[in-house]
Amino acid sequence: MKILMVNKFLYPNGGSETYIFKLGECFKSMGHEVQYFGMEDERNVVGNDANAYTSNMNFHTGKMQKLLYPIKIIYSREARARIRKVLDDFHPDVVHLNNINFQITPSILYEIKKDHLPIIWTAHDYQLVCPNHMMYNLETKQMCEQCLGKHYKNCSKNRCIHGSRVKSYLGTLEAKYYARRKTYAMVDKMICPSEFLEKKLLTDPVFQGKTIALHNFIDEVPAKEVTKKPYILYFGRYSEEKGIHTLIQVAKELPKISFIFAGNGPLEEEVNAVANIKNVGFQTGDALEQLIREAKFSLYPSEWYENCPFSVMESQMYGTPVIGANIGGIPELIQENKTGLLFESGNKKDLIDKINYLWNNESVLKDYQENCKSISFDTVTTYCQKLLKIYRNEEPIHG
Repeated sequence: MKILMVNKFLYPNGGSETYIFKLGECFKSMGHEVQYFGMEDERNVVGNDANAYTSNMNFHTGKMQKLLYPIKIIYSREARARIRKVLDDFHPDVVHLNNINFQITPSILYEIKKDHLPIIWTAHDYQLVCPNHMMYNLETKQMCEQCLGKHYKNCSKNRCIHGSRVKSYLGTLEAKYYARRKTYAMVDKMICPSEFLEKKLLTDPVFQGKTIALHNFIDEVPAKEVTKKPYILYFGRYSEEKGIHTLIQVAKELPKISFIFAGNGPLEEEVNAVANIKNVGFQTGDALEQLIREAKFSLYPSEWYENCPFSVMESQMYGTPVIGANIGGIPELIQENKTGLLFESGNKKDLIDKINYLWNNESVLKDYQENCKSISFDTVTTYCQKLLKIYRNEEPIHG
């Protein structure tokens, strides 16, 4: 099968890039052909034989070039022309879209459909129903659903994109443009990494009958016996929407419990100021694995609609239970009272109670740790097998 992966960045930059690279490697190992379309960049690690890409849109360049951006980020004639070259050269059987807005734009859907190709789209965030992608107002620090039902003017009204009037207006304009043209009706299947995100997409009738909830994959983790150490772990970004402000207050009220934070972000100074929090900074690879494996349990205190957080999956796969916020897609990943506990997002007292319960009940904690050893999520191989059925429009997929 010939698969064309489309994503704005074709170099390591974030979650969607890791996703497309690993899928591509797996599909190739299965004997399929994979090529990629996105922006040209000297850092690109994947590409296409036609050597056709959209121009690199750097939002920090000179004023003259940026004058064209308000038009190009909504509709790109260049992207249509460049992907046409790839389609004519590669002749894919399916096109799998990922993060394409702004730098590539949904305008390419019209070009793809000229060839009557199936279009699959993985929704990595809420962009298709929320112009700022998060359903979270960065100014008010509150969840926001005002744009659901195509009420996109609220994005401009509330300056939802980086607090900028201009950026928010452009986000509103883009959402209204493609909604009025019913462009997304050309998508054959929309992959949602959580049932929660799927429900939000289904507030738009254009996605009815097209969505498939399929949790993200995770690398296989070998079994390994470790000695648990007396600390609770948080690993991730130190920011407001991640619940770090609340978690800092919780740690202060539990001075006899040791916390380790692994990450970085805007609230780092506040993290460093708490006596019983050890900040080890951003960690990856073996160092992060050891921190996760040796923790009694981990915390995921998010205060926004997380989609399918890899950290929650990873922690349990390494044999470490999770206390997670009952918000977004998080509760879909934790088997409550088996591999972890849920608490009301933003509720400091509830989180303190859950931490105390698990910290002070060693037998319960050991049961949770043991249960984590039998938990299973899709590997990239099983995930790709499900994707192939979606590409071929075979039987319904669940995961």
